Amino acid sequence: MPGDTAGGAVKVVLTSPRVAPGLLTRAAWQAFSEADAIGAAQPPAGGPTLRPDVQALVGSGLVVTQVEGEVSEHWAWLSEAAAAGQRVAWLVGEDGEPGLLRVVADQVSREPRPPYQVEILHGSYDVPGARLIDLVRVMDRLRRNCPWDQEQTHESLAKYLLEETYETLEAIDTGDRAHLREELGDILLQVAFHSRIAEEDPDEGYSIDDVAGDIVEKLVRRHPHVFGTVVAADAAAVEANWETIKAVEKQRTSVLEGVPQAMPALALADKVLGRAAMLIPAGAQLAEPATDAGRIGRQLLDLVRESRTLGIDAEQALRTTIHHLADEIRTAESGGG
Repeated sequence: MPGDTAGGAVKVVLTSPRVAPGLLTRAAWQAFSEADAIGAAQPPAGGPTLRPDVQALVGSGLVVTQVEGEVSEHWAWLSEAAAAGQRVAWLVGEDGEPGLLRVVADQVSREPRPPYQVEILHGSYDVPGARLIDLVRVMDRLRRNCPWDQEQTHESLAKYLLEETYETLEAIDTGDRAHLREELGDILLQVAFHSRIAEEDPDEGYSIDDVAGDIVEKLVRRHPHVFGTVVAADAAAVEANWETIKAVEKQRTSVLEGVPQAMPALALADKVLGRAAMLIPAGAQLAEPATDAGRIGRQLLDLVRESRTLGIDAEQALRTTIHHLADEIRTAESGGG
């Protein structure tokens, strides 16, 4: 396949490991189709004889040479063919082959330039949510190979889920967006971890795909104003639709079923008042409390009811006020008050 030196070219094609092999851009398929030779790194010993992405090209009728050795051998194969006037394309592996890319970048920027063209193409791009695939892969590897991760159960992880939830709330309270991003990642890890553990149940196992599938179906089902023909004029109508659909699905005998009693008291009060709104009129009076504790409890309940009327989250309002108090205490401790 000789050609004139001036016609030689190297095209390095990057692909995302989170996109199915063979789902390539038009530019990538054109580069491979027009190439005189296509190369890819030889898979590690003991692995499959053909990488999945290489299989996709071979299945399309293209010939791919799997080049042995390290980066230097890979670049030598490319540069020698290009210097001889060939158009060569290289399919980068799922690790991104950073060593080869450094060599390519050096060749592009060096002087004098090589007597052939060097180009990097993006053959596929991540879609939104693609990095979640990485999380699933990493979690699977940890579960198989890390002694600590192997020992964990739903029960042993419960405390971490609670801790991460409170840390996430703290990040929201402080307005620290970088901190919130980190804590959301920790919450996501808990979901992935519990789902990975659940896969191992021999009788009632399920995967993170099942978890994701369930919530997608629920969201679609409970948003008929988005995915169906129901009309919802405002947020209140959306919430009412949600509760109506939920009641039909759950077939509960009490409006209080499903309310976690371990919730913080103010949040629990808000939840109970919301569930009971259709049964107990807003102005209804309960029996007078007989103790001081009962009186204080009633007053707190009345404050939560008032908060609901004003559209205020009582739990969050108290948390914010406590944070302000803590700031004043620290200021006084430092002599600034």
